[in-house]
Amino acid sequence: QYPVSNDQPDTPYQLMGDQLPQLYVIQSGLLSEQAAPDHHARFQAQASHYELKPGQDELRVPLTWTGPDGISVTKTYIFKRNSYVVGLEQVVHNQSQGQWVGRFYRQLQRSQYEIPGKSRFLYTYTGGAVSTPDKPYSKVNFDDMGEWQPAKSFTRDGWVAMLQHYFVAAIIGGKDQLDHYYSRSLNDTRYILGMTTTEQKVAAGQDGRFATSFYIGPKEQHRLEKVAPNLELTVDYGIMTFLAEPLFWLLEKFHKLTGNWGWSIILLTMMIKLLFYKLSETSYRSMANMRRMGPKIQSIRERYGEDRQKMSQAMMDLYKKEKVNPLSGCWPILVQIPVFLSLYWMLLESVELRQADWILWIHDLSTKDPYYVLPVLMGLSMFLQQRLSPSPGMDPMHQKVLQILPIVFTAFFAFFPAGLVLYWLVNNVLSITQQWYILRKFEKSTEPA
Repeated sequence: QYPVSNDQPDTPYQLMGDQLPQLYVIQSGLLSEQAAPDHHARFQAQASHYELKPGQDELRVPLTWTGPDGISVTKTYIFKRNSYVVGLEQVVHNQSQGQWVGRFYRQLQRSQYEIPGKSRFLYTYTGGAVSTPDKPYSKVNFDDMGEWQPAKSFTRDGWVAMLQHYFVAAIIGGKDQLDHYYSRSLNDTRYILGMTTTEQKVAAGQDGRFATSFYIGPKEQHRLEKVAPNLELTVDYGIMTFLAEPLFWLLEKFHKLTGNWGWSIILLTMMIKLLFYKLSETSYRSMANMRRMGPKIQSIRERYGEDRQKMSQAMMDLYKKEKVNPLSGCWPILVQIPVFLSLYWMLLESVELRQADWILWIHDLSTKDPYYVLPVLMGLSMFLQQRLSPSPGMDPMHQKVLQILPIVFTAFFAFFPAGLVLYWLVNNVLSITQQWYILRKFEKSTEPA
């Protein structure tokens, strides 16, 4: 369901592969002092082709290994329709004369490589992650995998994973078995994160069963939360998770209404601006007061020239006389910053926006605007917003720096995903509209009768 690109709709995105330099595999095997197949062992298949046929919801692919001394293993992969979860069973058939003792290990092995198509201008985490009941989500960077140790020797009901932008491969621990987590660094070029069970004994003439499952696919939160506890945390919003999650919930509600992620972003931005209207009104009223005092502030600047101490004191006296707090316009903006950051991470991390079509030439909200129209419009909106915002007490050098910012941001946002630029553009347009309306309303109310 996730092609390489919109230009190649019939070519599925390949998350994993066994060829260097882009090595990314799951390995599993058995560890025993007796006969046991590890991940290098050769298994035999009963057929060369397996297919989930129409009307069939489960496909089982059995592989067999025969060792010495009457030990054999059946390794079965289990695939289900409309699922990114792959089940794995390993059954040890002990037809020897004695007891078999061994452990079952599963591990992710990955080289550290640049993900094709990933933007160099946006940071998203690529590396390992671990979950246990005691610590629901913790990252394990590639550089730390040679030294990382779990807090407890054995735990149950957890998982280990390798993450990258939009996709994840995870090994899910069994609910009824204890697992030991481990990591390795192989010559600082390949990295391993895995888990192994406690020893299991299989009596002579008996069978021993080991089971696990893998999730290999997109970071769709609704799928992940059904697979294992806390697996949805691999959609990593960072410290803004407590705000980003409800914002994504709202975005999904708007998507059900519109059927389009672009319009959903616009509606979500409008709703947030509406919620913060009163705060914005306070900020813009403060701006209006500063604009009204502009001539007086300019007079003070001309009067005291280079004597900054006297100039600052005169300005403070003016603010006190006019009962104006120059910082009052900043607090409403500061309160909104966490929301804006949460929106940024939510839009950046959500796989639902990958290759999502909007209108006209925007066919993928997760990649840059191919014609740079949105970044240019965003830069123009910043410039217009600056023109509306008074800065009478600002140093001329600072004013010049601010005048350059729209150009800098336009160049910077030119390589941002279109969905993020759309959010910033709509936010700026709404801010300009609010600012113009509130300033005009304030100026009318302060006109002499």
